[in-house]
Amino acid sequence: MKDLANKKGISHSKLKNNPRYLALQAIIQIFDGAAYSNLLLGQIIQQATLNDKDRRLFTEIVYGTVSRKLTLSYLIKDRIENQSKLDDWVRYLLMLSVYQLKYLDRLPAHAVLNDAVEIAKNHGNQGIGKLVNGVLRTLLREGFPDIEKIAKPIERLSIQYSLPKALIKTLIAQYGEERATEIFASLLEKSKSSIRVNTAKTSVEEVIEDLNDVGIEVKKSLISPVGLVSDKGFLAGNNYFKFGYFTIQDESSQLVAPILAANPDDVILDACAAPGGKTTHIATYLNEGRITALDLYDHKLKLIVENAKRLGVMDKIETRQLDAAQVHQHFPPNYFDKILVDAPCSGLGLMRRKPDIRYNKRIDDFASLQQLQLSILNSCSQVLKKSGIMVYSTCTIVEMENQAVIEKFLATHQDFEMVELTHHSKIISNGQLVLTPELYQTDGFFICKLRRKA
Repeated sequence: MKDLANKKGISHSKLKNNPRYLALQAIIQIFDGAAYSNLLLGQIIQQATLNDKDRRLFTEIVYGTVSRKLTLSYLIKDRIENQSKLDDWVRYLLMLSVYQLKYLDRLPAHAVLNDAVEIAKNHGNQGIGKLVNGVLRTLLREGFPDIEKIAKPIERLSIQYSLPKALIKTLIAQYGEERATEIFASLLEKSKSSIRVNTAKTSVEEVIEDLNDVGIEVKKSLISPVGLVSDKGFLAGNNYFKFGYFTIQDESSQLVAPILAANPDDVILDACAAPGGKTTHIATYLNEGRITALDLYDHKLKLIVENAKRLGVMDKIETRQLDAAQVHQHFPPNYFDKILVDAPCSGLGLMRRKPDIRYNKRIDDFASLQQLQLSILNSCSQVLKKSGIMVYSTCTIVEMENQAVIEKFLATHQDFEMVELTHHSKIISNGQLVLTPELYQTDGFFICKLRRKA
């Protein structure tokens, strides 16, 4: 086989704006520095000089490599001698290169190998360049290991879908193997963009027309009456977003405000409000009513204010820096007509959009999170009026943070009852909304509606 490396090499200055080199820098920070992929990518894109094509390639490589971390590690492990002596960044470079070679058919192999070798030489030395070139050429010549030949089922699923074994076991136990496997597979599909139309300013039909006029094709959400989705397009990058005609929000979380069903004059608490997507949605239902939005951190409260001002609903919202588990110490009993507890959770429903989440959670986390969730519900329950409504929601798909929390709460709060939800039958289970990622290619989400008895 002809040597695919460019003998002239790439200058270091050009390498700094090479999408593959930037992808390596991002992956190092995500894997070794626990950086959040969604936040980090935006920072790097702002700092680098990339055209649209390179920006898309950079994003695809990072998200794809992070999403398939365990798979890619498996594919290269038998091709590397003395793995323990290999620097982590070299392993990551091989992984992101294998991701391109195996999963991005449109990319020519010579371009992938050429950049990988040059990055290895510039970031390391000539010897590392030769090692990277050798490993990648061998994989191209001899093919990739067959994952289907892994004998142990849990290990095979873990490698195939790049999910920790403990999480594989947890979700199979909860959903059964068939549905769990469908969930696993859906997490490797590309995320779509979704927006919530701000009905305080415009209509769904008008936003569809406006975005189509600027070349962004959108269609109506299958589950949210105010949601629009698109397969491509930077939806936050146009004037319609700037002027508050819509906001970026997943379809799943757009279901919370309609279920809370605020009346125009309701006094409402959003106990865990930042960054304000649900707060501002609820505010569109209000006239004389008001919503108090809480968060532990001042910088997160500023995000709520920023979003509310852009969407034109700030006059309905008051922000307050407060621990949601201490609500009962700061508000009188029987104060709020309705309360939203969008509780802190593991976030495992977001694994498609935030793939690094899957590697950072332990089964032990669920128990500690459950205690936090129950403490917030307990505190909020004390300031809700009789006959008032409290909605509990999370962006996770783990029963221990969802159904089990509701069960324990109701067992210790005899003055509360569950209100059965009626929505798409596909996503309602035992009167609660259980939305898993494979059903509509949304985030995973859970919603339960509770009423305090009169």
